[in-house]
Amino acid sequence: MWKSAITAYLHYLGFMLAFGALVVESQNLKKDISLKEAWRVVIADAIYGLSAITILMTGVLRVIYFGKGSDYYLSNPVFYIKVSLFILVSLLSLYPTFSFLSWIKNLLDNQPPKIELPQLQRLNWLIRGELAGFALIPLLAAVLARGIRIL
Repeated sequence: MWKSAITAYLHYLGFMLAFGALVVESQNLKKDISLKEAWRVVIADAIYGLSAITILMTGVLRVIYFGKGSDYYLSNPVFYIKVSLFILVSLLSLYPTFSFLSWIKNLLDNQPPKIELPQLQRLNWLIRGELAGFALIPLLAAVLARGIRIL
């Protein structure tokens, strides 16, 4: 029972940390970003990445060992929608992550990144998309846990 409870806790914690990290990124991204804000974004993105890995790993553990059994999940279309949304959110995160990683050399030289307006807008829209996806995934989980089929 403890393993199941801890796995569930880490799964929920992963979602909370990922969502929080995205909010930090969103709140600190701006055209004239300071060195401190840029570091905050890079660190938040690293936390986001670790959280996403935690969500994925604990999700797999819950499906295989600690949930209602893999047959339950794999036979419900809501599960596939939920997993597809997680994959979509993960793909949306690639451009921001690579952008933030490209800042590190300048940040180590104590220079804030230069962000052009089109790139800033693209980053903000992608992060908003990730936030929307992470807001919908728990709803799909609640629907799935109750055996509701939407298709």
